[in-house]
Amino acid sequence: PTHALGTRAALSVLERAGNAIDAAVPAAAVLSVVEPMMTGIGGDMFAMIWLARENRLVALNASGRAGALMTRDELLRRKRTSVRRGPEAITVPGALSGWQELLDRYGTISLAEALEPAIGYADSGFVVTPVIAGDWASQVNVLRRDPGAVATFLPDSQPPEAGDWFTNPDYARTLREIAREGPSLMYGGALGQRIVDRVHELGGFLTLEDLRRHENTWVTPISTTFKGYRVWELPPNNQGIAALEMLRILEPYDLASLGHNSAKYLHLLIESKKLAYADLTRYVGDPGHLSLTPAQMLSDPFIAERRQHIDRTKPMVRTDPGPERVSSETVYLTVADRHGNMVSFINSIYNEFGSGVVVPGTGFALHDRGSGFTLTPGWPNTVAPGKRPFHTLIPGFVTIPAANPAPDGKGDTPYMSFGLMGGSMQSQGHVQFLLNHLVFGMDIQEAQDAGRFRHLDSTRVIVEATLPDSTIAALRALGHVVRIGNPAQFGGSQAIIRLKRGYAAGSDPRKDGHAGGH
Repeated sequence: PTHALGTRAALSVLERAGNAIDAAVPAAAVLSVVEPMMTGIGGDMFAMIWLARENRLVALNASGRAGALMTRDELLRRKRTSVRRGPEAITVPGALSGWQELLDRYGTISLAEALEPAIGYADSGFVVTPVIAGDWASQVNVLRRDPGAVATFLPDSQPPEAGDWFTNPDYARTLREIAREGPSLMYGGALGQRIVDRVHELGGFLTLEDLRRHENTWVTPISTTFKGYRVWELPPNNQGIAALEMLRILEPYDLASLGHNSAKYLHLLIESKKLAYADLTRYVGDPGHLSLTPAQMLSDPFIAERRQHIDRTKPMVRTDPGPERVSSETVYLTVADRHGNMVSFINSIYNEFGSGVVVPGTGFALHDRGSGFTLTPGWPNTVAPGKRPFHTLIPGFVTIPAANPAPDGKGDTPYMSFGLMGGSMQSQGHVQFLLNHLVFGMDIQEAQDAGRFRHLDSTRVIVEATLPDSTIAALRALGHVVRIGNPAQFGGSQAIIRLKRGYAAGSDPRKDGHAGGH
């Protein structure tokens, strides 16, 4: 996990003979306390699980849908050109129902047991780290727009500083009520009614029936082979397909000969990212409304057409047919157990503190995932009631393929559970991490430590300060507009590799987390 207390919560479950699924949920719940700007029960979650006993992958899409009142016509009537951050962007939060469903199907502990560590930290408090203090302070203006957010997250009207002790008694009370009554408290019960009443008061679009009708979806992950491995992502409404498309575009190139993070190497990655993300914008949305299937987007003819747009001497100026999606705040965690189960798990409220709306007395922010919709008519991701919005959240997995690969990976050999959070950084970050490890032979920690780029839009790229000045100059000479970004802009990653005996794990130095085992 991205915070040491989340790791501690997961390990304590494993030490008491719980499995990886049991451990993942308490870790996620603790992160919702100690990183409230990133995650919580007001958001959505996705998980990919390698089931050792069944020798296959399963995946859960626990993302919510647009409210029954969220129509394109109504947004246009309000003179909106996009779904803007705030109460109008609040969609059904699916995370809590996802936690319950994971435990019901594959866990051995109750949700009440899983919530105990989080309740303890919300009640007794925790020390705010420098990373979290910085994230918190950056959202003061957003929080000050909402009385509930001020009361919960701005004690004495100021954000906590590094080293401060922070408690959230409202959230502790909410989690206790959920532990006692179950997720139905939110999905049609008293907590749901409070949420709906406040969102309606602020001009949002949720109804109690929207919450009551929420359902999660078990999905089959999608994959592509790369350098003898099989890389897995979740299907739409999720951006994971962009990572697979980038890998397919890049596979014919001799990347190793170009040199790690050389200008010529980074140029190819940046251009492949532009193509894949252009396709995200146009073709990815609610899976019930796709005009192009994942199989078609990863087919040889489609990839060959995309690849031919790359000019190795200059960058494409415009490849995006729609708006770039560049924000999102998320936590990622991965857990493996003694049985061989491995969980790749991601949970988010989208922007930092989500919509910025906290229903008074509840202790948590509601997400703004509806900001992922477009108002452009006729697209898979065009806003409409009951639709799932485009999602940036992507847990990843890698297997060694069987002789006759199955759609769910049955018969494959599990190799690595991994993820990299950070909005539109995620797919391009997945690819950079995978190439570091699979092409350049870096170990799991080196692959996460290595300097990253993040393409923004058109020819604008940010890079980490660890990249050589000569590489940055060469990228600029090719025509890229390059500037140095801060570490928080390049995401944070965790990964676990299965060894012949035990596991190897790594955690991103850009975040507060650490790899732990017992």
